[in-house]
Amino acid sequence: MKLEELAVRLGAELRGDGKVEITGVRGIEEAGPSEITFVANPKYTALARSTRAAAVLVAPDFPEIEAATLRLANPYLAFAQAVGFFYQPPIYAAGVHPTAVIDPTARIGLGAHIGPYAVIGPGVRVGDHATILAHVVLYAGVEAGDHFFAHAHAVVREGCVLGDHVTLENGAIVGSDGFGFAKDHEGKWQKIPQSGPVRIGDRVDIQANACVDRATVGSTEIADGAKIDNLVQIGHGSSVGENTLVCAQAGLAGSSVIGANAILAGQAGVAGHCTVGDGVILTAQAGVSHDVPAGKMLSGSPAFDNRNWLRAVAIFQRLPEILRRLSQLEKANTGEQDGPASGKEGDQ
Repeated sequence: MKLEELAVRLGAELRGDGKVEITGVRGIEEAGPSEITFVANPKYTALARSTRAAAVLVAPDFPEIEAATLRLANPYLAFAQAVGFFYQPPIYAAGVHPTAVIDPTARIGLGAHIGPYAVIGPGVRVGDHATILAHVVLYAGVEAGDHFFAHAHAVVREGCVLGDHVTLENGAIVGSDGFGFAKDHEGKWQKIPQSGPVRIGDRVDIQANACVDRATVGSTEIADGAKIDNLVQIGHGSSVGENTLVCAQAGLAGSSVIGANAILAGQAGVAGHCTVGDGVILTAQAGVSHDVPAGKMLSGSPAFDNRNWLRAVAIFQRLPEILRRLSQLEKANTGEQDGPASGKEGDQ
């Protein structure tokens, strides 16, 4: 489409030649003269001056550059919208593949696509316009809302409940048994039945090979708008608040409570029975073993205030030098103390 048309569709202020034909969207270093890119991070400002892109999505106060600019409050969101204009994912026609196995008591809504070798168990309820791709398994009693989308090899275990517009990427597992064992009088671990389902709200995305465990009792809960990244572990009986991000390889031990609008960066971990408040940010590899008040940013393991952690990391790199200087000071002080003492002893 023409750049001027794209500006209108995005609601952006155009500065530059609006007649340029735009064919796609790419990163700022790879974009060519028929593509657009974006700058949302100040560290890429210099690249914007040398980019070959036809136009750059930028904030309203971004400095003038040679390339045309589309100026709006949220360049990153506009970039995501622009990708959607130029890339359309595969469309799966309504229908049931002959190899799919659907229990007679299951109820599937209108316009569903059921792929090869999918298995839908007894008493399952799925809303309208579902897309259930190859080898997906829905155990008995699963309920999923409208526009449910399950990629190949996703599994939802018995009795779990999913809202509208829930997406499960490849290999996502919802409702697997929680890690619950009790030691008997002989010192052997006995499995604790995991009786509680997983309950997932609307507009939740669970990425590839993530696991959301069912609860021992009660339920494991993922609230509306939460996003669960690849290889995340949500322990049994945990809850994740609205619009919270749990990023790659992060893990919640059992009965963790995460508030709304929180961000758990890659490989962050939360110990069992801890509460993490609304808006908390745990930076990558942060390890939390205590409750965290709302609005805090924590780093490190054990995790503590991010600003203090940054100072500590800076000091840590200087520890060899500090130790050497301290050793020199100790030697100097010891020498000053020993000198007069030894001199008096000689006089005696």
